[in-house]
Amino acid sequence: MDSIIFGLFAIAYVILLFWGLRTHRRWTLSSVIFFVVAALIYDNAIYALGTFIGEGTFLETLNLLRFWFHALFTPTLILFSITSMGEAKIKWAQQSWVLLIGVLYTISAMIIEYTTELNGLVLQASEEYGALSYSSAEEASGPPIMILMVLMALLIVGIMLWWKTKWPWMFIGTVIMTIGSAVSFDIGSNAITNAFELILLFTLVWTKRQLDLNKLYAN
Repeated sequence: MDSIIFGLFAIAYVILLFWGLRTHRRWTLSSVIFFVVAALIYDNAIYALGTFIGEGTFLETLNLLRFWFHALFTPTLILFSITSMGEAKIKWAQQSWVLLIGVLYTISAMIIEYTTELNGLVLQASEEYGALSYSSAEEASGPPIMILMVLMALLIVGIMLWWKTKWPWMFIGTVIMTIGSAVSFDIGSNAITNAFELILLFTLVWTKRQLDLNKLYAN
């Protein structure tokens, strides 16, 4: 069942990517959101196709790429959030030191993800709820530090955008994702977290569309 659900998620992300690109006018640092969406298309597609590909070195390599894409692209949501404030004409956020802090924070999140999750990573085959994948042989003890760093940045910026532009959706999407990550759901599926991710990314791409259409301005 999960293979079908993950396949549907992959299709939803493809639709989300094209929806966001339809109003995209020029490439800026906030455009990294599209690379994150593309990485999630790959992530969900590999989950969906695992049982069809079958256990072996090829599937293990494809899953290893999932971990690398996650480590490289997910932290760039910090850059997306920081630059969104500047594009929304929040004056203090347009200063160079704000971007510098965002870049350093993003790089720090990448380094932390590498040292805590990727370095020494050993994958093992796992089949749950009809989906075959390769995951870390070590059991996770809680949310990755990098994810917490990203959610913190999105939450702060979401509050700023709501306050300055009356746009609450980045904040709402981040809160939903945070709650979904913190609460354990026993529903016979491992896809629930991915559902919360999709909600979050929808609100972020929606925010990007509003910026591209010049509909978000600070008061």
